[in-house]
Amino acid sequence: MDGMLAVIINVGAVIVGSAIGLLFGRRNNEKLKTLVMTCAGLTTLLIALQMAWKGQRILYLLLSLLLGGLVGYALDIEGRILKLGEALKRLVPGSKDDSGGFAQGFLAASVLFCVGAMSILGSFQAGAEGKMDIILIKSVMDGTMAIILTGALGIGVGFSALSILVYQGALTLAAVWVKPWVDLHPLVLSEVSGVGGLMVAMISLNLLELKKIPTGNFLPALVVVVFFVLADPWLKPLMGG
Repeated sequence: MDGMLAVIINVGAVIVGSAIGLLFGRRNNEKLKTLVMTCAGLTTLLIALQMAWKGQRILYLLLSLLLGGLVGYALDIEGRILKLGEALKRLVPGSKDDSGGFAQGFLAASVLFCVGAMSILGSFQAGAEGKMDIILIKSVMDGTMAIILTGALGIGVGFSALSILVYQGALTLAAVWVKPWVDLHPLVLSEVSGVGGLMVAMISLNLLELKKIPTGNFLPALVVVVFFVLADPWLKPLMGG
């Protein structure tokens, strides 16, 4: 029960942060919106670098992104998530066509708030031990980023709270069975964080309008890298480790 309370607090922080960001975002002119987008992009890039730096097997990260990206492109995961975002948009009274901005905000925030090691470790800790320390820290960080991202991308960011509820809620409920397995494979957290960091870097490039990258198509990489970790005892000698 305490574990799910931590998840609900995280969800609430994103909703409150998005509400604040939306309040200030309504007052933005184009120049101010560009400024907010730049701040959001640079801050996201910093988060991405911190996450990616935790990866210990660069080859695993590369192959996971490549293979995961191929699977994502084949399944058109990005397109499916954007369609979900557009469906959620219709739940907002009086919403107008924003050229996909709502769906993009939902996608970008969902990836940013869910792919980090803090999501996994915090959910395991909350579910298996009843401790909320990591999730509470994450909630403050997510709430702050929600303010910035909502100012840049709009109310779609707030709906990423649904992604947090489903993803972290599932991890928290499964923590009793999954946590021992993760403890046996400490590389899981570092490599998932590394892949997640590279995906967050894609979001930052999108925010800075340097390159348009379909980040959602790379989500399978988070699963692929786990298989590389499982094969690490056999692969590491081949890499001279």
